[in-house]
Amino acid sequence: MSKNHKLSMRRRCALLTLSRSNLYYEPKGESAENLRFMEIIDKQFLETPWYGSRQMARYMKRNNHQCGRHRGHRLMHLMRLVPIYQEPNTSKKHPQHKIWPYLLRNAVIDRPNQVWCADITYIPMRRGFLYLVAIMDWYSRKVLAWRLSNSMDAECCVETLKESLAKHGTPEIFNSDQGSQFTSGAWIDVLIDAKVKISMDGKGAWRDNRMIERLWWSLKHECVYLNAFETGSEMRAGISKGLAYYSSERPHSTHGILTPDEAYASKTEPMRLAA
Repeated sequence: MSKNHKLSMRRRCALLTLSRSNLYYEPKGESAENLRFMEIIDKQFLETPWYGSRQMARYMKRNNHQCGRHRGHRLMHLMRLVPIYQEPNTSKKHPQHKIWPYLLRNAVIDRPNQVWCADITYIPMRRGFLYLVAIMDWYSRKVLAWRLSNSMDAECCVETLKESLAKHGTPEIFNSDQGSQFTSGAWIDVLIDAKVKISMDGKGAWRDNRMIERLWWSLKHECVYLNAFETGSEMRAGISKGLAYYSSERPHSTHGILTPDEAYASKTEPMRLAA
């Protein structure tokens, strides 16, 4: 066996000893310039979520950033940023996955655990970036569970879903976009086994994502962009603190002076459907 082959085998064995959680917290790699552009694009997209790659390229040019449309398009795709006017869905569909019907049209959401929702967002670091998946109770806006990952794979989303179900019981309906993570067999099987009705955003329903998009805006402006996280452990600690503040200390306008945690603990009347 050659020296190079032995070295390769030792490297493979070393990788096998790493826990999956450690792999999740290894930041994604891009050039320093691209990381800077990604942060600029993400901040602007939070303010103007209708910007596609053409409009974003014009914005970058007007602000003297050398980031053309093709590079901007690739970076926006990498960050999972989809302009709301071009496509009602916020992530890429899988062509072979079943798309479930939208169940919330004309529904009045007026109690906890009636509807849950999920989304994934890009979180920048000083030398890379990670993805954050969160599951939220629609009525209260309480964050039920979350995870950081270095990829947008379905497994991270499924584990977050299982944690939510174990800690908070079962919702009546789970609504998501049509992204491949939320149409995967593993994700759907967990919901079916828990006897949860599955709902997916359809044409004209993109506004339903506004609750969790508001969470992303608050988290990034009040936590992420105020801290230049160096490591995955720093990122996790910062995100944990930011999400805990959002749910337990920050009153939500929908519920007056109540925080999401307090609204989640409250009791409301059963769901009503508009005529």
